[in-house]
Amino acid sequence: MLVIGVLFATIGLALSSLGLTAGWVALQQQEGSYLSTATEQYASDGHAITSENFRIFVDGSVDNAVLPAGVLGFALQGTAGSESEVFLGIGPADEVADYLEGVEHTVVRSVGTTFQPRYREILGTGTPAPPGEQEFWTESVEGVGFQELEWELASGDWAIVVMNADASAPVDVGLRAGVRSSVIGPAAVALLLVGLPLLVLGIPLIVLGASGLGGGTPVGAPHDDRRGVYPARLRGELDPQLSRWLWLVKWLLAIPHYLVLIVLWFAFLVTTIVAGFAILFTGRYPRGLFNFNVGVLRWSWRVGFYSYSALGTDRYPPFSLSSTEYPADFDVEYPEKLSNGLVLVKWWLLALPHLLILGALTGSAGQVWEWDDQTPGFEARGGISLIGILVLIAAVILLFTGRYRRGLFDFILGINRWVFRVIAYVALMRDEYPPFRLDQGPDELFEVVGLTAPDEPRSPIEPAAPPRPAAPPPRRPQQGSMPAD
Repeated sequence: MLVIGVLFATIGLALSSLGLTAGWVALQQQEGSYLSTATEQYASDGHAITSENFRIFVDGSVDNAVLPAGVLGFALQGTAGSESEVFLGIGPADEVADYLEGVEHTVVRSVGTTFQPRYREILGTGTPAPPGEQEFWTESVEGVGFQELEWELASGDWAIVVMNADASAPVDVGLRAGVRSSVIGPAAVALLLVGLPLLVLGIPLIVLGASGLGGGTPVGAPHDDRRGVYPARLRGELDPQLSRWLWLVKWLLAIPHYLVLIVLWFAFLVTTIVAGFAILFTGRYPRGLFNFNVGVLRWSWRVGFYSYSALGTDRYPPFSLSSTEYPADFDVEYPEKLSNGLVLVKWWLLALPHLLILGALTGSAGQVWEWDDQTPGFEARGGISLIGILVLIAAVILLFTGRYRRGLFDFILGINRWVFRVIAYVALMRDEYPPFRLDQGPDELFEVVGLTAPDEPRSPIEPAAPPRPAAPPPRRPQQGSMPAD
């Protein structure tokens, strides 16, 4: 049921999103307007700027037509300045080639997604006649200032030409293109009519399926003394016998888990939203949804501990939401009562300081921002998170020495513990504010409460310090002897 619900909800969400986008585009087309690109400046030292030849099949008289006639409209808008006359025209490609034969001009090879031009220069010595005197144009406009050429797509081989009205050189024109279609509005309605019912049907299926899943108390987790311990508890026991090289292929071995987690995290998002409304009106987190969401976090942590969040074990994670004897586990104590009001702000406003710190710890580090001429704009290239760097260092040390440094492992566990506490808080599971601290080590319970962790085999991990010898008991003076001064 959960899988079917996720499938329905995913398809419904995608179709509904497309429908809303198409509806927005249809609104932009009201009263004959076009959905246009930004204006870009096009220049040529020659007498004309032309497009590459393009072929269109739209009407029913063509066997391989892709669109019915009249469905798609095109507009080209341009201006050459306040006192210059600009010419915009669309004509048969062979006629345009004959007209510009031997004439220096520029061909726009491509414009990309941002209408940014790429040119190909055609050399020549001829001077063409004024374009407005030619009779082969299918559509054309010319004049001073802003000009708009509208064209209803038709079958054939075509070329777009931009010139000065007197055919002089050079040409420098600001251009933008626009399109409109009569089918976008009906398509938006059809997408919403299909997508919204699937989404509405998928969400209850997810909730019902998730309510029957999840896990209970972690195996072997102590509940007798939790003074000072945050109620979201993460545990990870370092494997004393780690393979030197297995971490190189764990990304491949973990793919089945990644595929399942994609489905589970989509369901996690839905159930968290549903639980938020339940908390808002009742002050309680539905127990079935709570167990499911804890199980998703537990599964995610086991996979992360096995793979590249810690590389702490070579034991393959179980496909289970419940607690097992696996060396990594996560649990959140179920809250009997939650604040009705905090649910509105804690997942974004109150959690913001933690999110900023964790962004620095787990976000990309070492990024290089470069200007991209094709976008245009600055774009981040490269970079790796701080925790990714630490895990990589641990992996390289493991590869060459066969040892996982205990201090490095404890620090990595501390970062992961902080991350999962904040996730539990943002997912509305607890009202207690997460502490701003790294509780390092396999289990913070021993560190905070003061319990002594059981002895663990540490070879080939760094050996534990030898036990300190106990102080000898004081000697009792023998009978009849005098105590020393």
